[in-house]
Amino acid sequence: MNTEASTSIDITSWDEHNYDSGDEATPLARAVVTGNYTGDLVGAGRLELLLVYLADGTASYVGHERVVGILHGRQGSFVLRHTGTFHAGAAHTDWEIVPGSGTGELTGLAGSGGYQANEGSTIPTARLTYALTSSTPHDS
Repeated sequence: MNTEASTSIDITSWDEHNYDSGDEATPLARAVVTGNYTGDLVGAGRLELLLVYLADGTASYVGHERVVGILHGRQGSFVLRHTGTFHAGAAHTDWEIVPGSGTGELTGLAGSGGYQANEGSTIPTARLTYALTSSTPHDS
């Protein structure tokens, strides 16, 4: 059964540097982003993004984020795979939980979601649709 979660994210740091400016029209950058989650998911995340900036002012990005916290009362961690674009003044991000990345009470976590964020340090609403599959060890 799928469960819906809603959270907001307060970006606490954004450290970005170009790692390839060979083509000035499409520089490549790497960003390390940290944030705090509040709502149905309470915790902290550390995201590493790879970005490409295009001459028309848009961007494309991918990354992975480890989130440590409590999701609807269950404590643990998991990894989110981010994919997205920046256009029309907003970041449009889809994410999915990397299969097998859940720990603690979040072992077996699977799901996806995303958010739209305008420029600024707060993402007011991010969504996550998830399921927990329990695995019971077999007796030997």
